[in-house]
Amino acid sequence: MAIWFARSRTLVSSLRQNLGLSAIFIKHNYSSRRPVFTNSQLSPRVFLDPFSSYRHESTAVETHPYLVQQSDHEDDAQELDFPGGKVGYTSEMKFIPESSSRRIPCYRVLNEHGKIISDSDFIPVSEKLAVRMYEQMATLQVMDHIFYEAQRQGRISFYLTSVGEEAINIASAAALSPEDVVLPQYREPGVLLWRGFTLEEFANQCFGNKADYGKGRQMPIHYGSNQHNYFTVSSPIATQLPQAAGVGYALKMEKKNACAVTFIGDGGTSEGDFHAGLNFAAVMEAPVVFICRNNGWAISTHISEQFRSDGIVVKGQAYGIRSIRVDGNDALAVYSAVRSAREMAVKEQRPVLIEAMTYRVGHHSTSDDSTKYRAADEIQYWKMSRNPVNRFKKWVEDNGWWSEEDESKLRSSTRKQLLQAIQAAEKWEKQPLTELFNDVYDVKTKNLEEQELGLKELVEKQPQDYPLGFHN
Repeated sequence: MAIWFARSRTLVSSLRQNLGLSAIFIKHNYSSRRPVFTNSQLSPRVFLDPFSSYRHESTAVETHPYLVQQSDHEDDAQELDFPGGKVGYTSEMKFIPESSSRRIPCYRVLNEHGKIISDSDFIPVSEKLAVRMYEQMATLQVMDHIFYEAQRQGRISFYLTSVGEEAINIASAAALSPEDVVLPQYREPGVLLWRGFTLEEFANQCFGNKADYGKGRQMPIHYGSNQHNYFTVSSPIATQLPQAAGVGYALKMEKKNACAVTFIGDGGTSEGDFHAGLNFAAVMEAPVVFICRNNGWAISTHISEQFRSDGIVVKGQAYGIRSIRVDGNDALAVYSAVRSAREMAVKEQRPVLIEAMTYRVGHHSTSDDSTKYRAADEIQYWKMSRNPVNRFKKWVEDNGWWSEEDESKLRSSTRKQLLQAIQAAEKWEKQPLTELFNDVYDVKTKNLEEQELGLKELVEKQPQDYPLGFHN
């Protein structure tokens, strides 16, 4: 850097003496989109300018077409050209503020009473779609309740609910195309439910039986389905974001009419993968919709301990990504925002970030007791007064599309189906011991064979400690 700077100063000094130039400037180019170059058109001197949205050639002064003579008092509207991009200048030393004095507003359509706010800008939802959205939100509620109780009874080892975030799950799923590839975090089973994953398939995964597509190798709630373009849930936080950028870029290269969609919680934005994923998608102009569920808590860590910025929405702007903040408890707002974001991503080949403001009503998981770090009356307030399912239900009922009779039938039927699915899943045998060692290598290595043999001997000595058929 020091050598480059010294050479630059020498070059500029020589130009001033020989050409009578007092400074080197370039005219402002107001192009909002970068031109498209083929590989043959891109020379080693062409580079990606992070300060403007187009590519241009290196500023070799002997061939630069924009060299103009200026006086010592230059107009502030003109720009200096650096290898890092064109940028305006000022003689005033001024630091930009840490954040704006006004927070980014939150887009919403329905008020807390389920009424459409006047002059709302939203995408209309048909009766058929609205009813299905509500049915799936209610089904998700029932599923969470029963699986949570099954874990408390010791029938499954772990569970994690989506209570309070049902609108984000279902409304976002409804706004997407089945061809869009979803890379979830772990609190988005509603997306998979919407796409046709059955209650039996959910139960099989949670019980890790022979019908589980993951062969019993994952913790409960780590769902995945190739058929439904839904990547398997991965426990490490935020790893799905760089992967989503790659998936989106692959879809772009294959000219697919689809995008990648990935979810993350507010706590995950503290991971390096969050920033890598957004930056990769922005630079490569990959069609990716990033959806952040800002529910206020990363397990027991409050958002005030996560960041000092105005939430997550402003982080998108920092990476040059179009962004919006939406009321995550408003199903109509989430649907409109995600559908619009999806259209931008696919048609304009660009990433979009959505920050969905919500509240995690349930404990982080069955391993957590959230009353240890937040007030019980706070949880109750959000459960009763700010419930996203109840809000959407009021709107559907006001349209004459839903009744209490429909409600009773749906919840009774869903509960019955789920209990039957759990009973059936419990009867299935567990995956055999051999599945712990398959699919690791094409041909098992010697040390892996030794580990398998050692485990088989242990199971044979203490068969009472292992599921029936496990040693087969």
